[in-house]
Amino acid sequence: MVEQDTSITLTPLGGLGEIGMNCMVLESAGSIVIIDCGLMFPSDFHYGVDVLIPRFDTLLAQKNKIKGIILTHGHEDHIGALPWLLPYLDVPVYGSEFTLALLDSKLKEHNLNKYVDLVPVSAGDQVTLNPFTFHFFPVCHSIINGYGLGIETPAGRIVHSGDFKIDPAPMDGQFTDLDAFARFSKPGVLLLLSDSTNIEREGSTLTEREIKSSLERVFKQCTGRIIITLFSSHIQRIQEIFDLAALFGRKVAVNGRSLVNNINLAKNLGYMRISSDVTCSLEDMVGLPDDKVVLLVTGSQGEPLSVLSRIASGEHRQISIHQGDLVLMSSRIIPGNTKAISRVINNLYRLGAEVLYEKVQGIHASGHAHWEELRTMLTTVQPKFFVPVHGEYRHLVKHCQLARECGVAPERAIVLDNGQPLTFFERGIRFEERIRVDSTLVDGKGVGDVGASVLKERRLLAEEGLVIVHVVLDQETGHILIGPELITKGFVFEQQYEHMLDDSKCLILDIFEFSPNLSPKKSAERIRMALRSFFRKVLDRDPVVLPLIVSV
Repeated sequence: MVEQDTSITLTPLGGLGEIGMNCMVLESAGSIVIIDCGLMFPSDFHYGVDVLIPRFDTLLAQKNKIKGIILTHGHEDHIGALPWLLPYLDVPVYGSEFTLALLDSKLKEHNLNKYVDLVPVSAGDQVTLNPFTFHFFPVCHSIINGYGLGIETPAGRIVHSGDFKIDPAPMDGQFTDLDAFARFSKPGVLLLLSDSTNIEREGSTLTEREIKSSLERVFKQCTGRIIITLFSSHIQRIQEIFDLAALFGRKVAVNGRSLVNNINLAKNLGYMRISSDVTCSLEDMVGLPDDKVVLLVTGSQGEPLSVLSRIASGEHRQISIHQGDLVLMSSRIIPGNTKAISRVINNLYRLGAEVLYEKVQGIHASGHAHWEELRTMLTTVQPKFFVPVHGEYRHLVKHCQLARECGVAPERAIVLDNGQPLTFFERGIRFEERIRVDSTLVDGKGVGDVGASVLKERRLLAEEGLVIVHVVLDQETGHILIGPELITKGFVFEQQYEHMLDDSKCLILDIFEFSPNLSPKKSAERIRMALRSFFRKVLDRDPVVLPLIVSV
């Protein structure tokens, strides 16, 4: 009789050592289940790139084993990469009603919604994808309908916290069900995977009721317009704003596609209650006194084309800053966006607005648990093994330190890297051979066609500029018929450096005079080397030099 394989292998494809691109793969007995599949937004050095998604080639090589996709919640860093994975799979996707509504909206943009089986699940439901059984536990987060997971596997029970915080008195019952986590964990838990984002923050997060009280004080004191920006998926906070506007006799005008879409989704699903008496269009807003207006707009991260950024730069066609306007940035600053947000804040002050944001006013509460709440999750689950997820590397290390303080054996609190599979056996664990997980860059309709070499060229173009050399030669004699002409882009102001460009032309003429029999290809290479050396010597700059030599 063949002994049944009870091992399970955990492979993170993203989300470990970084904030974003969360994607975890569970494999056992020839079956694979994917937990979340998110994207990450580009950094400053990703010139022109739209988004980053996990590398899927290893996963797709085993696509016949994939049984389904489980989603914890609807943020972009957990569902955003699915439009690039689902065209290659024919498997069901499980998630809450609101999560799947957000995903369906994304799939419609890619003309995929008709081909994907979206299966809604409710808190307390169970889904079996042999050999795994998934239990869905409600968690409090900065988006409604988020879940933590209890997973029954051949090797033992696994708990995945999802993105969570512990709010003792949440708005609209959006609570983290610690009792459900405890009941599932009572027989013993092999492994806990837990959100690590705010491990460095002591105590507990502000509650949403505290944020509403803070916002209420702002509404009470403000005598001008209130302009608010936040994450467009934060339905609870958006509801609070409409409620406060109604309380203080203001009307709300919404501007920004993602906000409008998400509000409509939430209303249609019954998650928002908005009276028509409290809403108005941008056109109607013009006729209202400033103290009767609330503007709800996109742009919490300083995105260049967002509504708030265009207002701050004076480029919005319908909205301009009035003296006495109060701008509330009710969201956290995502790492990497600090400069963009600071630019927007400074521009708003320059136009005469007052700006309140997280660092100066308690108008935002994180959706991620702080140190004390993370400790509560650990003591509730009491896992044998612990692997921190959803955080930069220092967050993972510090979360492991907390796990050891909570009783996890030091050798069983493990910091994993993306692409490092970890197998659990009945009597131990094993690190498997690493797989390649460098992210795939999406630029327009191109997926993966932008790599290190293209980014390097874009960086050179952005930092040093471009010099185009145009020369037309007589095919028979090799004599120059036209040129050399120099065209510069992003290199120098041509009128100011006209003398230097004339010297550059002399260098080019010398190449043709002293080496008249060179092929166009070799001539182009000589020109490139000569001009780059000349520009480095004269200006200490190294532009991209592109010679175009044509024989006629």
